[in-house]
This record gives sequence, structure tokens and C-alpha cells, in this order.
Amino acid sequence: MTRTPNPTNAKSTKTAAPADGGVIYEETDADEDEQDATDAPLPADVASVAGIEWNESPGVTPGLKGAEVIQAFVRHLPNQPGVYRMMNESGDVLYVGKARSLKKRVTNYAQGRGHSNRITRMIAQTTNMEFVTTRTETEALLLEANLIKRLKPRFNVLMRDDKSFPYILITGDHEAPAIFKHRGARSRKGSYFGPFASAGAVGRTINALQRAFLLRTCTDSVYDSRTRPCLLYQIKRCSGPCTGEIDAEGYGRLVDEAKDFLSGRSQVVKAQLATAMQSASEDLDFERAAVYRDRLSALSHVQSHQGINPQTVEEADVFAIHHDAGMACIQVFFFRTGQNWGNRAYFPKADPSLAPGEILGAFIGQFYDDKPTPRMILVSDDFEDRTLLEEALSVRMERKTAISVPQRGEKRELVEQVLNNAREAHGRNLAETASQARLLQGLAETFNLPHPPRRIEVYDNSHIMGTNAVGGMIVAGPEGFVKNQYRKFNIKSTDITPGDDFGMMREVMQRRFSRLLKEHGDTGPTLPDNADDPDSASPSGMPAWPDLVLIDGGKGQMSAVRTILEELGIADKIKAIGVAKGMDREAGRERFFVEGKPDFTLPPRDPVLYFIQRLRDEAHRFAIGSHRARRKKEMVTNPLDEIAGIGPTRKRALLHHFGTAKAVSRAGIDDLVAVEGISRTVAELVYNHFHEENR
Repeated sequence: MTRTPNPTNAKSTKTAAPADGGVIYEETDADEDEQDATDAPLPADVASVAGIEWNESPGVTPGLKGAEVIQAFVRHLPNQPGVYRMMNESGDVLYVGKARSLKKRVTNYAQGRGHSNRITRMIAQTTNMEFVTTRTETEALLLEANLIKRLKPRFNVLMRDDKSFPYILITGDHEAPAIFKHRGARSRKGSYFGPFASAGAVGRTINALQRAFLLRTCTDSVYDSRTRPCLLYQIKRCSGPCTGEIDAEGYGRLVDEAKDFLSGRSQVVKAQLATAMQSASEDLDFERAAVYRDRLSALSHVQSHQGINPQTVEEADVFAIHHDAGMACIQVFFFRTGQNWGNRAYFPKADPSLAPGEILGAFIGQFYDDKPTPRMILVSDDFEDRTLLEEALSVRMERKTAISVPQRGEKRELVEQVLNNAREAHGRNLAETASQARLLQGLAETFNLPHPPRRIEVYDNSHIMGTNAVGGMIVAGPEGFVKNQYRKFNIKSTDITPGDDFGMMREVMQRRFSRLLKEHGDTGPTLPDNADDPDSASPSGMPAWPDLVLIDGGKGQMSAVRTILEELGIADKIKAIGVAKGMDREAGRERFFVEGKPDFTLPPRDPVLYFIQRLRDEAHRFAIGSHRARRKKEMVTNPLDEIAGIGPTRKRALLHHFGTAKAVSRAGIDDLVAVEGISRTVAELVYNHFHEENR
């Protein structure tokens, strides 16, 4: 955690918390250490506002637990706003909360009466606490939301799905602005439009906008290297500014029209195009009129994909929650410039005893922790800290953000529509969860597992004649596929014969389970006594060790897997099953290989068989996709990229002069020096790189 001066000199103990789970990353060497998520710095706005530092609180007797340890802390707490963390004996953070008065709030926990079962369990597990005072309760709310997202305490409401939203970017740092899909920090100069609910929605919109406004989508380096119009110009998807097919002033007008359309002035833009089309038609310039006609058609296509477009709501996010059967669904719709840019459903982890408003308030605080807020937020249920959250979001954005619960009119109709979507998504998810539970129970009965698996890992390899070999691991659990747990393994060993599937599987298993042993010990998969308690789940929502491992392969692959598991000493702790394709590789005739049993098949219409086929197909899809991405990256790699000291500018100069990297490799030192920006030292560097074997 970034340490900054504490203006209030509050003191308590800093304790390391478990690392955040749920990230997709490429598997590296097993010896590499993961950085603890709690060591990452707080966002600048939160750190600067809160000015926090966790210090030690005096006078607490070691060995106390529950209400006793909380009571011991109460004596040293100030009557000021701040944030507190409750931890168990392992140092795991159980709960993060904010308070207008730390002393009064923590005293309430110490009294030990009038609490829900959830709070009672939390208090009983508490062995330590940490505190930080802030200047205002607003600052405490901002800090609380940030810490909940980073630490994922089991007793807080957790978002669980925190993917960034895509935007449309029209660049502003080039003479000919381009239009791109954008995720992440807004570090590049330009105009951003969104958010969109999915990357697919952005892609479809950009495709339509290309036809409507003919903006370029190529990178700046490609733009600078063009000598003739590309295919997009030929098919009327680009106006060709790179080769002067349109002048700078004309292209600037197209950019301005695109910005106007994305900013909500779509009717003005369409009226201008209609007028221009009519004028061209009257001048008998039917070819130009057809261009305007096609652009109008493209704009209509964009708007047809935006669904409901409210008349009185120009910029707002609409949240609605449906809470039933112990599960909450929060639906979010995004409206910008009077247009609907899509929606997304969330299923936060929350105690069933919490009221819908409590869940919604906690969710919104975390939702906007790292996202820009609109000027208006509409919600279906009121919650206690609505005014405080409104103030906190206004402070972050440095402009007014209003949170309201509409009671009538178009805004209320919007909320009702979003609430209907939340109900439908909730029902679909309940049905899928119940079906998944039945399938997992059937899987346990079929393969004699002690309990339905909570974590299933499925492995597959992909390569072409041994090249660009990739191993893929997908994960499934009670809620279906857990894509933020997927991992890919670039096969690195030089001892493996190209195309040796058994050797690839050995490497994948070695790297996966060596790392698992290093990070989580050799306990293996266990079923805790409180497995049915939702609060017993790990912060990532999934256990670290798999209950079941499925291998796409037969006896050979299973032999390779068992060899590695025996070498690591965990063969008796991991249930591994091989799934081999049947005769003629026909689906439905798969053979299963289990240690200590003869191979067997399942009835053709067995639901468990269909379930395993779905798991295997997902693993195959993921492995193939990873292999194709690696192969594509290698295909476009330029030999000049491997030379230290050759950056984009020098690379561009060499390619412009010689035409191809192969021609550069054949050039002599004097020829290289003739290129603008290439000194003799750099020329010798390039020459030596391509002629190293001859020296």
C-alpha cells in the first residue's frame, strides 16, 4: 500500500491480505512470485483524498478474539470518520466498513447483541482490526469502495465481475484522426464516446460509422507508410486521407460530423446529409447522391441497434435490482447523448439477509471506483447512504452527479424496463445454476467423487506440426465456466520433439501443479465443514485446488499426467480422468480412462456425457484460440523488431528505403548508412545482426 502522511495520526496494525484472484494471465515459470494485490498503490484520487497510513494501535492484548478484541480497540478510537478492517487469525480481511464515527460504529459491534447471523459470524472470527481516519465521511466512502474491490472481503457485497467497458475513441493527436475501439485508461488525446456494454456492440457501431463517415481505422504507422489507397478505400469504407484522396478540410468535416452524431446530434447530421443528397440529385450528380444515400442508410443502421432512446434523459446510468431465492441480479443500462449504448447484468456476492437497497448502494460505490460517472444515476431502490454517495461521486468527477429514485414519468418507465430485464436475467441465471448443480451431482455419481466438484479443470493442447504449441486450461464450477480463471501455457521446453503431445502435457502439468504447490501448499482439494455457507468461499469465489481434472486424450496423455502427479507427490489427491474421442472421432462414443478401472463409455444420451463434451469443446476452443493468436503474432513479427536500438522511426526509415526486411538483411554497411537517420554505428548493429553466423 502506498504510504502517505496521515493528517490525523490514527494508529493501527498493517497486515498483509490475500492476493486478488480472478485475472487472466499467461503461465510463466513456476519460480516466479506473484505480487500481493495489497501492495499495489491506491488510485491517486483515493490516496490523495484519504491521505492514509495504517499504523499500530496500542493496548490490545494478544490472544483475544471476537467481541473482546473489538472492545479492546474501542478504548483507543477517535470520534472521527474513517474506515475499519476486520481480520481473522490468518490475517485475511473479513470486512471493510466506513463510519461517520469510528468509536460509535465499532462500539456497536462490541456490544454483541441485535446482530444478524452474518454479523455474528463475522464478529466471532475477528482477531484483529485496522483503522484509518479521514477528514470527512465522503472520503471514507471512497476509500471503503476502493478497499473492498482490492481486498474482496468475504462479508462485504462484492461485484465479482469488474471488466472494463469499451469506448469509441476518435483520436486527436494526428492530422487525420482515426476511429478505434478503446479500453482502459484514457491516456491518448482524443474524444471518447461510451461506455458500451460489450466489445461486440462497439465493433458493430464502428463498422457502421465507417460506412457513414469514411473515417480511417488504420494505425498511424500504416497511415504514414501508404503510397496508394488500401482496400477499405476501394470498398467505400474509408475516404483515403493517407494518399490525398480527400483533402484535410474535407476529412475534418467528416470527423466533425462523426463527433456530432456520437454526441447526440444525430438528427442534425442526418438532415445535412439528406439536404446534400437532394442537392446532388438536382444537379444530376447521381453518383455523389448515391454516396450520401449509403451514408444515411449506415446511420439508420447504427440507431436501429440502440434500442430505446429516451426523449428526456440525455446522459444517465440506470440501475435496477431484483433479489429473490438468496440471489441478487443488478441490471445496468447506459444512456449517453440521448442514445442507449447497451446493458449488462451483474450477480454480486451478498448475504441473503441484506435488503435490496443495501446491496445496490454497496454495488454502485464499487462500480464507479475506477469509472467516470454520468451526470445522472437512476436507481430502482433507495438506500441509506444515497446522498453521501452522490456527494462522493461529485467530488471524484469535480462536477455534480445526481442519484435519484424516479417515481413517475419517462424516467420511472426507464427504471421499470431495466427492472424487468433484471428479473429475466435473474430467472435465467437461477435456471442455469439449478441445471449446473444437477449436472455436477451426476458427474460425482458417475466417477465416484466424494462430493459434487466445485472446481473442474480441463486441459487441451493445440499446435500445427509442433509449431506455436500452446496448452490451454479452462475452469468450470457451480456457476458454469469461470473465464477469469482460464490459463494458457506457451510450450517452452526445447527437449520436446515437435508434435509430441505427451511431452507437451507433461510440461503443462508440471508447471501448473508446481506453481499450485508453491502458492497454496500440498493440502489438495478438501471439502470444508461449512461448505454450504456462502461466506466460506475464497475471495476469488473458487477453491485453488481442482476437485476434478479432465484431460483431452487417452492412455498416453493420462500416463504422462500420472507421471508428473506422482513426481510431485499429489497423485492420491488429484482425481484425473482422460476423455478420448471414440471410433472415427465421433461425438457420443467417448471413452473414459480412470486410474484403477478399465476404460468405459457412457450411454449416448446421458446428460453427464453431454456436459463433459461441452467442457471438452470449451477447452478445445480456448486452446485453438490461444494457438492462433500466438501463430498470428509470430507471422507478423518483423526481423527488425529483434534488433536492440531499432525503434519505430528507424524501422520505418529502413523499410521505406529498402522496401522489405529481407532487402535490409542483404544490404551492406555503406548502403545502410545512406538511409536517413541511420548512423554508421547503427548500420553496423543492423549488419551484424543479419550476418552474425558468418563472423
